[in-house]
Amino acid sequence: MAVLYEWKGKNPKGNKVKGEMEAESADQVRLSLQRRKITPTKVKKKPKDLFENVEFLQPKVKETDVIIFARQFSTMIDAGLPLLQCLDILQSQQENPTFKKNLKKIKESVESGETFADALKKFPKVFNELFVNMIAAGEAGGILDVILGRLSAYMEKMAKLKKQVKGAMTYPAITLAVAVIVVGIILVFVIPVFEEMFASFGSALPVPTQMIVFMSNFVIGNILYIIIGLIGTMFLIKRLYATKKGRVFMDDMFLRLPVMGILIRKVAVAKFTRTSSTMISSGVSILEALDIVAKTSGNKIVEFAINDVKAGISEGRSMADPLLESGVFPSMVCSMIAVGESTGALDTMLEKIADFYDDEVDQAVKNLTDMIEPFMLVFLGVVVGGLVIAMYLPIFSMAGAIG
Repeated sequence: MAVLYEWKGKNPKGNKVKGEMEAESADQVRLSLQRRKITPTKVKKKPKDLFENVEFLQPKVKETDVIIFARQFSTMIDAGLPLLQCLDILQSQQENPTFKKNLKKIKESVESGETFADALKKFPKVFNELFVNMIAAGEAGGILDVILGRLSAYMEKMAKLKKQVKGAMTYPAITLAVAVIVVGIILVFVIPVFEEMFASFGSALPVPTQMIVFMSNFVIGNILYIIIGLIGTMFLIKRLYATKKGRVFMDDMFLRLPVMGILIRKVAVAKFTRTSSTMISSGVSILEALDIVAKTSGNKIVEFAINDVKAGISEGRSMADPLLESGVFPSMVCSMIAVGESTGALDTMLEKIADFYDDEVDQAVKNLTDMIEPFMLVFLGVVVGGLVIAMYLPIFSMAGAIG
């Protein structure tokens, strides 16, 4: 019976490598490694994981894991290695235990006669519809290496786009969280100390100080209700976003935001054109490509617009006209798509638009960050500085009276 072994060794260049391999014995592992020109230095049975059957305790398969898998797979297929051998090597070298199990099951499915695409389809949380459909197109056209290369390049660019947007949101989120924590600490712990000191003065407090003391007493007296209210509000927003009407309302509101809406719109255009270009150039039919692009758009308003385009094409219309009518996509994009359709180079034109909008997203993120930074600094200065000044006003008044 095959057992899972952990191994360490050195490749022909002298670099240290490690991995896992299923084999009947340790000697079989050593022999297999030597065939791959790896000198084994340590081979041992992998200890069993007590929680391997508890799904929620297992690590999730990250997007980077799939990107690396696609890139390595593309290189191996391009080098002429058989599909099953590629899967065997990638499975043995995979460090994520969850992904390793998935690859093992995929390999077994392919060995039993299933297509690679059908085997991938069993793991929708790891390989989305776009990935599976492109692999199916690659298998049908005999260009699996080309498709895997396009897939990995596409996923890398989408990951970069996502990272940019997250980066733009991280700074204001952290700054706002710090401001809330600082204000909370001042109101709950610092103001009561000052209030006791002011009570001994025997004179009326300035209006700003009275307001801060009232706020402090209110927060301390209702802190439990405030926490419950915040959690309840977050829960309600999450539930609202989970409903179809709520999701449409929220997505529409996001697109209408003054600065953030422009960024979201540009990201949507970049994602739509990049995904469509990758799928159409890989041999996926335009209707099937649009169906998948709509599902992976991430915004219901954009999804509705793409579905209208799909319906228009089904009725014999061009892609550009329904896109323009949706009001979501800029007229320049629609004009370029119209040119691409008329010249028979739609996939190339979509790729050029995607490259252009990648740069546009870069600039939009920079503009947003440049605008948010001074705003957040002013906000922190006004809020925290205002609290401090309000608490020292009685002391300044006393010093003036004594003078």
